[in-house]
Amino acid sequence: MKKYLKEIETAGIILLALGWSVGHFVNLYFGAAMVAIGILLWAFTVVVKALDWQHYRRDNLVNIAIIMGAIIGIFITLKFIVR
Repeated sequence: MKKYLKEIETAGIILLALGWSVGHFVNLYFGAAMVAIGILLWAFTVVVKALDWQHYRRDNLVNIAIIMGAIIGIFITLKFIVR
């Protein structure tokens, strides 16, 4: 399983990017489904790596930074939308 974590994470990120593109340019619902699957794959790898902190310390710190950046981005976006 640990052998394939990088491939699963890469597939999740690619599905996120493709889903965003498909959602904007082709079909919103199909794109949303692709994004949801991509998020689930990426979240799976985050959880597996978090359970083995010593082995994946650097990856976990990068994941924490990405999640914090996403949260800050969501708050900034909400600030402009709610106005």
